[in-house]
Amino acid sequence: MKRFFTFVALAAALSASAQLPTRIETFPISSIRLGDSQFLRNQQADIHYLLALDADRLLAPYLKEAGLKPKAENYTNWENTGLDGHIGGHYLSALSYMLAATGNKEIETRLNYVLDELRRCQNAAGDGYLCGVPNGRKIWKEIAEGNIRAASFGLNDRWVPLYNIHKIYAGLRDAYEVAGRVDARQMLVHLTDWMVQLVSGLTDEQIQQMLASEHGGLNETFADVYGITQDQKYLKLAHQFSDQKILQPLLQSKDELTGKHANTQIPKIIGYKRIADLEGLTDWDRAAKFFWDVVINQRSVSIGGNSMREHFNPTNDFSGLLASEQGPESCNTYNMLRLTKMLYQTSADKSFIDYYERALYNHILSILNPVQGGFVYFTPMRSGHYRVYSQPQTSMWCCVGTGLENPARYGEMIYAHEGNNLIVNLFIASTLTWDDLTIVQTNRFPQEPATDLTLQLKKARKFSMKIRQPWWTEGMTLTVNDSPVKFSTDNGYAVITRKWQDGDRIHISMPMHLTAMQTPDGKPQYSFLYGPIVLAAKTGTDRQDGLFADDSRGGHIANGPKIPATQMPALIGSADEVLKHLSPVDGKPMTFKLNGLTLPQFEGMTLQPFYQLYECRYQIYFPLYTEAEWTAKQQELAAAEKARMELEANTIDKIFCGEQQSESDHFFSGNGSWNGADEGIRWRRTRGQFTYQMKTDGAKTLRLKGFAEREAIVVSLNGKLLGTVNLDRQGQATLPLPADTKGTVTLSLGAEQGKQTPRISEIRLCK
Repeated sequence: MKRFFTFVALAAALSASAQLPTRIETFPISSIRLGDSQFLRNQQADIHYLLALDADRLLAPYLKEAGLKPKAENYTNWENTGLDGHIGGHYLSALSYMLAATGNKEIETRLNYVLDELRRCQNAAGDGYLCGVPNGRKIWKEIAEGNIRAASFGLNDRWVPLYNIHKIYAGLRDAYEVAGRVDARQMLVHLTDWMVQLVSGLTDEQIQQMLASEHGGLNETFADVYGITQDQKYLKLAHQFSDQKILQPLLQSKDELTGKHANTQIPKIIGYKRIADLEGLTDWDRAAKFFWDVVINQRSVSIGGNSMREHFNPTNDFSGLLASEQGPESCNTYNMLRLTKMLYQTSADKSFIDYYERALYNHILSILNPVQGGFVYFTPMRSGHYRVYSQPQTSMWCCVGTGLENPARYGEMIYAHEGNNLIVNLFIASTLTWDDLTIVQTNRFPQEPATDLTLQLKKARKFSMKIRQPWWTEGMTLTVNDSPVKFSTDNGYAVITRKWQDGDRIHISMPMHLTAMQTPDGKPQYSFLYGPIVLAAKTGTDRQDGLFADDSRGGHIANGPKIPATQMPALIGSADEVLKHLSPVDGKPMTFKLNGLTLPQFEGMTLQPFYQLYECRYQIYFPLYTEAEWTAKQQELAAAEKARMELEANTIDKIFCGEQQSESDHFFSGNGSWNGADEGIRWRRTRGQFTYQMKTDGAKTLRLKGFAEREAIVVSLNGKLLGTVNLDRQGQATLPLPADTKGTVTLSLGAEQGKQTPRISEIRLCK
C-alpha cells in the first residue's frame, strides 16, 4: 500500500495540470434568488430554524476542547452523547450558503459570530486543531502513535470522530468559497496542516485501517484545500484518505454495496470525483459514474432516495425497504445531489439533471415541514406510515445538519452556462443575475406545465439559450414574444440562437403525462408520477407517535403503530393497464382519483404531489395483483403480517447487529468482534465479546436471530452468565431472563474459548 501511494503522489505531481475539463459551469448561489414557490417558502422557514438555534450551545463543544469556558451548555441528543460539535460544522455551511442565497443580515451577523468564536478556539489550541469531539486530544494522540482501534461506527472508543471533524472542515471551506470569508481560508488550511502532522508518522496501511471508521468526505475537503492552495501535500493527504476497499471494486465496475452503510460511502465517492477532476484521473471519474449509475438505477426508489435502516438493500429485493419504518435517509440524497452536480459539470449529460430534478422535488423538498419547521431523517416507503420532524432545541441528527443546508442550495442547479451560452435546467421561479444579463423565471410549475423567461439586457447581444427538454414531456413548444420560434436540439436541450433584446420573453409549454414506476427489482409494485412529481395518497393522521421529535437517541424514528399490509389498498388488474387506475380530478391540478383497488373502502382515494403532504400517514407504492393472485395473496400476507406485528408488539427493545445507528443507540462496545453483511442482512460476530445497553421494561425473554451455524453464544447479563445457546435451523435462539430483571441492563454476547460466535443479526428483549 505504501508503494501505491508513493506512485500516486508522483503521478499527481506530473498530472496536476491535466484536470478533467469542466464542460458546464454552474453559477454561484449568490447569483440566484428564488421567486414565489414552495422552494422559497421552505427557504424562509429554514431561516427561522437557523436563527432559532442557539449558536453558543452549538459552539460549546469547540470551546470545551479548546480549554475555553463555554457560554452555554451543549445541546442534548447527539450533541452530548459523542457527536458533540457535528451540527456546528453543518451550521457553518448552512449559514454560509443562506447568506449567499438571500443576503439576509441576521444570517450574516450569526455567521460572523460563529466564525469569530471558532477562530478563538483555534487560536487557543495553538496548532491549528479545531474540533468538538469529547476529550479528542487523547484519541488523536493515540492515533498519531499508531494505536488505531477502528470500527464502522467508532474510532478509539469515540463515535465516528473523523466523520465529526469532517463537518468543520466542510463548514470552513463553505465559509470561504461560498460566503467569501477570507479568514475561514486560513483556518481551513491550519486545520488541514494539523491533520498532515497527525498522520505524518503513520503508514498508508495504518491510515487505511483508520478509514474503516465512517469519515465523511475528508478526501474531498483535503482535495479542496489542494484546489485552493495548489500545495501538493494536501493532494497527497486526499489520496491517503481515499478508502481503497470501496474504490478498488468501483474501478473494476463491481457493485459490492449491498449491506454497506449507505451514507458512509457516498461522501467517499464525492471525494474520488473531486480528486479525479483535479488530476484528470479518468478511471476514478468512471468509478464515480459507475457508483452513481448503480445507486440511482438499481438502489433508489421513485422519490430519488435510497437505503433501508441506513444501509443499501439488495438490488433484487425491495420488499424490506417497502416494509420498514426506516426508509430512505435524507443525508443520502443530499450527498447524491452533490455527486450528481459534479458529474454533470464534466459530462454535460442531461440525464443527471433529470435525476436531480426528481430527487429535489420529491425527497429534498418534502423533508421540511412547511408549517412547523423541522426536518425528516427517514422517509418510510411503508404504506400507511408517517415521518418524524425535528425540533430546534431537541433534535441534533445528521439529517438536521444536511437539512439546514438544503433550502439554501435549492437554486444552485436551476441555471448553468457553456461559455457565453445560457442553460436553463430547472423550472423553478427565480432570478439569475449574470454580468449584464438578468433572467427572471416566473411560473406556477408544476401546477401548470409551463414557464416564462424574461430577459433584461443593458445592450442587445447574440448568444444561445439552451432549455432542457425533460424526459417527462412530449410536444414541448417555445415562443419568443408570443411568436412561435424554431429551435435546434442538442443532447436533450432545445437551443434558440439569436440576438436577444431587453424585454424578450420566452414562453415554454411542457405538457406532462402520467408514469408508473416500479421498484428496481422489477416486482409489481408501482409509484405514480405526473411529470417529474411523485404522487402519494394521504391515508390518515391517527397515532403518529413522536411526530415532533424529543431528544432521545431514537427520536428520529417513526415508532408509532404500523398499519398491516392487508389493511392498505393494492391494485387489481394487469401491468399493461396500470395507468388506467388513475383519473384526473376536475379543478384540482396535480390531483388524481385512484380506482380498481383491492379494498372497497379506499375506492376513489386521491393522489397528489408527495411534497405537499406533511404531518400525516401516506402511501406512495401500490402493489398490483390479478384477481387470482389477490385471492391467494390475502392469506399469505395476513399470516406474514400477523407474525411480524405480533413480534413487534411483543418487543420491548431491539438491536439490529452491525447497523451503525442501532448499535450506537445501544452504546456498543467490544473486543475481537467484526461486522459484515450477507444476503442483504447485517450481522456481527466475535472471537471475544461485545456488549450493548438495553431497556427491559418488563421483558421476560431474550431472543437472538442470525445465521444457523454450529458455534455457540455465551450470553451474560450485567456481568452474570445467563446461558450458552446455539441458533436453531431457523437461526433463532431464546433465553428466559431472571425474574428480577429491570431497568437498563448490559447484555454481553461472547464466544467460547478459542472459538467464535455465529453471525448474529438481531437481538430482542420481549414481553
